[in-house]
Amino acid sequence: MIYARFSTPLGPAYVTLQGDALAGIYFEGARHAPAIAAGWQRNDGHPAAKACARQLAEYFAGTRESFDLPLAPRGTPFQQRVWSEIARVPFGTTITYAQLAARAGAPEAMRAAGAATGRNPLTIVVPCHRIVGTDGALTGYAGGLERKRRLLELEGALQPALV
Repeated sequence: MIYARFSTPLGPAYVTLQGDALAGIYFEGARHAPAIAAGWQRNDGHPAAKACARQLAEYFAGTRESFDLPLAPRGTPFQQRVWSEIARVPFGTTITYAQLAARAGAPEAMRAAGAATGRNPLTIVVPCHRIVGTDGALTGYAGGLERKRRLLELEGALQPALV
């Protein structure tokens, strides 16, 4: 497996690559993030990795609302449908897990849609942070709820928390 590391305002991250495409984008230490194994080859100069790091930097700077990257996530057909629907949720908006399940063609499968969302291998680019509980509660983000909150604040979909 080829991988590359980069920094974000929300902590260190890395990408995994399948040929010329991104197979995964993970915050270090996130739930379901694969551990970098001894046999993996680091290549921070890989064109897709560099493009990902640049586009994420633009996103965090507030100058990018969508991504144009080669993607190759691996998952079941149901997961692929869920991830495809997540990718359609516009910048600055949220939908519920129930709405996501319905959009993925399985309105009765809210929990399965939630599980597929949690296994999304392409954090931010496939914006699973935009999926919320039925009452709008921030639930179930593999990168941690604080990151989810900050991403939604960045997009204007959530008011900043008062400290």
